[in-house]
Amino acid sequence: MSSTITDPVDVELARLARDGASKLRMFLIVNPRATTVSGRLKNLVVYALRGRYDVHAVETEGQNHATALTREAVVDGYDLVVSFGGDGTLNEAANGLAHSAVPITILPGGCTNVACRMLGIPTDIVDATEHLLQLADNPAWRPIDLGRVNDRYFVFSSGAGLDADATRWVDQRQKMKARGRVLTYGYAATSAFLRSYRGRPPHLCFEARGERVEGVSAFVQNSRPFTYARSKPLHVSEDVAFDSGTISATVMKRSGMRDVPDALWRLFREGRSLAQHPQAASFPRISDARVTALDIDGQPGSFPLEVDGDYLGQFTDVSYTVAPAALRVIA
Repeated sequence: MSSTITDPVDVELARLARDGASKLRMFLIVNPRATTVSGRLKNLVVYALRGRYDVHAVETEGQNHATALTREAVVDGYDLVVSFGGDGTLNEAANGLAHSAVPITILPGGCTNVACRMLGIPTDIVDATEHLLQLADNPAWRPIDLGRVNDRYFVFSSGAGLDADATRWVDQRQKMKARGRVLTYGYAATSAFLRSYRGRPPHLCFEARGERVEGVSAFVQNSRPFTYARSKPLHVSEDVAFDSGTISATVMKRSGMRDVPDALWRLFREGRSLAQHPQAASFPRISDARVTALDIDGQPGSFPLEVDGDYLGQFTDVSYTVAPAALRVIA
């Protein structure tokens, strides 16, 4: 570590490093490709955390690597896992920790850091590191539910349709994502709407509680809000929380230009949600659901799918369920 530190973030992280007595064993998973993560920042965070924890830091090397790493952390008996990256890194880590006794917490390194905001964890890396250091003596955890689509868990949301198309577009343009951050998602969603959804007929069917609705996009939530636009929460579905033991869903039945102004007003308006839109079908507090693709012009159809902001691919049929109290979280 250089004896001359001038960067404000460096100074603050160095200040946080201090000696502790007994140290919990921390497994720190770092996504080096996350929007705001760098090698220098990782080293400074590890240096600070080692003042209060016995830290083992590992960088992810590709898709689903974080899931494999967290499963190893469970077997090796670590006291806690820390996900240092974006919401996608957290999603993979949660899939490795589901139904285990090892808790997880988060250091923000992504574009939006939705889960951090939901759980009350600071989105500034210095503040989040200091918060984690303050928890070292009493890192109390609480259980939260996980949603599940087929065999993939999700922490806060999943989508079939428009948002998944936007996520796919952004995932293919990581440099643009790093520069534009949340604006990149806005541009991607607008482009996908104009290209593939405006005025198009329904291409998926959502079934839950014996009801069947055809639509163009389905949004499923394990907690509110669905996501954030900068610091503004965007509310899509109704009546759902991390500890409700249920999931909630909203299906948009149509996507015409005349529907957009009212949809945006409901998304951004405090106390409103997209579920209240005239073209929306709301499914609050459900335990399971199914989404199937509709044929288009006589040809078999498919729909894009995402979980926690990570694109999973094209699907013809998926099933949603909920896993109550499946993940232990420190916040």
